[in-house]
Amino acid sequence: MFRDLKRIANALERLAPRSNVKPPASGADAFVWHPRPAGFEAVHQVASIEPQLLRAIDRAKETLLRNTERFLEGLPANNALLWGARGMGKSSLIKAVHVALSAQHPGKLALVEIHREDIQDLPRLLGSLRPLERRFVVFCDDLSFEQEDLSYKSLKAALEGGIEGRPDNCLFYATSNRRHLLRRTIDENDNTIHSTETVQEKVSLSDRFGLWIGFHHCSQDEYLEMVTAYAKHYELNISPDELQQEALEWSMERGARSGRVAWQFIQDLAGRLGQRL
Repeated sequence: MFRDLKRIANALERLAPRSNVKPPASGADAFVWHPRPAGFEAVHQVASIEPQLLRAIDRAKETLLRNTERFLEGLPANNALLWGARGMGKSSLIKAVHVALSAQHPGKLALVEIHREDIQDLPRLLGSLRPLERRFVVFCDDLSFEQEDLSYKSLKAALEGGIEGRPDNCLFYATSNRRHLLRRTIDENDNTIHSTETVQEKVSLSDRFGLWIGFHHCSQDEYLEMVTAYAKHYELNISPDELQQEALEWSMERGARSGRVAWQFIQDLAGRLGQRL
């Protein structure tokens, strides 16, 4: 009941006359979008790591970096969906690419984060950025939709841009654990016309992204490479043999190997060594 009322309220708000949205401040390179009241909150320090510390994702790193560079130069570029294994650096890569290019081209590129629960507001966000000269990467982390959630239709419309087309100064990057953003159910596996159309409707959402960049589970060697790179970068006082042994024990206790697990181990290790990161 509450969910239905919230959906109706959101629909009425979108139909109501919209007040002018104040453009993002020129003194910051990153922002968070808030729909009520509509506006951009400046983020003066993006939580990111240096691109060279993102290991085992070289191809993904190169692909996203080149796509964003072309966009920054005013050349054709694609919206991107970064999908796959948890903790392998999808959102970290987007932030790292933004920070690196912002340093090379001060004031030309901004990152705008929109939260998953506000995705129905994406058309308004893009519309408010369209008249500006600056270039924007709009970013949504952990994007996916459940069966009853119809806000994905707003995303489809925004990615295509309607009759106006997507704003030339905006790209949309999203991360997700799912390659197809809408969950498929067992009922859709029959061969009826209705179920086939439903599946096509859901697959077509991911098709709106020109780039699909996959992230996969890392091997033990890749995991140890991540740990070693972090330890060297932060000059942690531990021998290579001890580092590898403790890192492997940490991953076995967690039952997983990923960039996130490697970083969590480094944080724990630095704390035990009494060293700051």
